[in-house]
Amino acid sequence: MQSLLCKSTLSVALMVTGGAVAAPMAAHASPTENKPTAAVQPPPPPPEPPQQPPEDKRVLEYDYQKQPNGYYCAPAATRIALSTQGKVLPQKEVAQKLGTTEDGTNSANDTTRVLNEVTGGGYETTEIGGATATPAQVDKLRTDVVEAVDAKRGVVANTMGTGVDTEGDQHVFPSGHYVTIVGYRDDGDRLKVADPYDPEKHYWMTDQKLANWIAARGYSS
Repeated sequence: MQSLLCKSTLSVALMVTGGAVAAPMAAHASPTENKPTAAVQPPPPPPEPPQQPPEDKRVLEYDYQKQPNGYYCAPAATRIALSTQGKVLPQKEVAQKLGTTEDGTNSANDTTRVLNEVTGGGYETTEIGGATATPAQVDKLRTDVVEAVDAKRGVVANTMGTGVDTEGDQHVFPSGHYVTIVGYRDDGDRLKVADPYDPEKHYWMTDQKLANWIAARGYSS
């Protein structure tokens, strides 16, 4: 099959005027012919995504060690706190300093004393009296933990009863327990707990629930 080629031709009209043959009129270019083509501008780059603010979280480096029995929670928690300052002692040595027996460790006053003895000072004891913490006591716990963690000091808390973490898990110690607070986030509204009872039990707890867990006891910060 042949292809049809379409062409446009210019008709030449012969005009005879007084014996003269009129020449064909010159073809005129359209206004758009021979006009320089404007350069095509590339599309603008997409806007950069907004910068996300840095996460408000600080967790200390520490050397974790599980308590070997049911009454070494204070030596283990104190040892974790000491390790945040590079002081790594055997639990047995810490227990001797604390005066720990099979009945446990007396109070946060002992953990404060040993922390100061080994690190050179900086710790003090804060007691939370009553069955639950007051708003002022919650605020003080939050402030104390933030200041201690910013100074790279782990905090040792003497707790009693049931504590509930941010995942809803319960940590039940009706006779009392010692844990280490090693970090914070959300300006201290959430506190990071390293629990010497179980190496898997590192959890976040609100400042209010942790303060209520410490109620009737105290903490070293």
